[in-house]
Amino acid sequence: MTEKKSFVKDYMTKNVINVSPETQTEDLIELMRESHHNSYPVVENDKLVGMVTAFDIIVKEWADTVRGIMSTKLVVANQNLSINDASRVMFRRGISRMPVVDEKGKLVGIITNTDMVRSHIERSTPNKVEYFKSTLEQLYGIKTTLRHMKVDTHKLRPTQDRVYADELEGRTYELKRGLAEPAIVVKTGDRWILVDGHHRAVASVQQGYETVDSYVIDLGQDIKLGMEKTADNAGIYNFSDIEIIDYDKHPLIALTESMQDQASKGDFK
Repeated sequence: MTEKKSFVKDYMTKNVINVSPETQTEDLIELMRESHHNSYPVVENDKLVGMVTAFDIIVKEWADTVRGIMSTKLVVANQNLSINDASRVMFRRGISRMPVVDEKGKLVGIITNTDMVRSHIERSTPNKVEYFKSTLEQLYGIKTTLRHMKVDTHKLRPTQDRVYADELEGRTYELKRGLAEPAIVVKTGDRWILVDGHHRAVASVQQGYETVDSYVIDLGQDIKLGMEKTADNAGIYNFSDIEIIDYDKHPLIALTESMQDQASKGDFK
């Protein structure tokens, strides 16, 4: 799978809430309470003229309107800027968000650190998909096809007997914010085998989602996979057969804490 080049326009948030320079600062504070956002582009005569943040309200001398506290020296992005270049700009400038404008200076969106994380997640998954696809083709001597699609949760056959509660919580957070990477599913005969993404799938079921965003590797024929046989032996047929581990943490999180514990004891000195 050739990695597709991604652009700011693919990941930016559109229809951004904005304020005008004449917006009352008290109204801005109320807007922050209601929207739970802490910064807004400032637009005047249909053009971006500034940014105002909670930080401006706290550290700058009080002004009755946004015009008196907004920042006007901005770093802005063109929507056709690549995600990689946008990431470099934000890192070098030490900023967490950039307004996106068109050639006339009109605000068309905003790109944030969260959007960068989402783009990274979505771009790293294809490499894993290609690995599974190549492995299956070599193992069974076949050619497969690949689709990116929504798969009904009730069709999915899980192959993993447990998930971790803390990781499940993280996947739920990602799902609610549109950050979850697609699962990897193998279509063999009329069966949809969940290969990778059990935490995402379980979180989707718990949240009442009827589908799971997935990369589907279609074998084009009915082959009993080894992981299906393992799932048969373990009695795993649907999501209710998966145990949620809440008395232990995800191995990588446990490892990190273990290293921290060792550091605190001076083992890394």
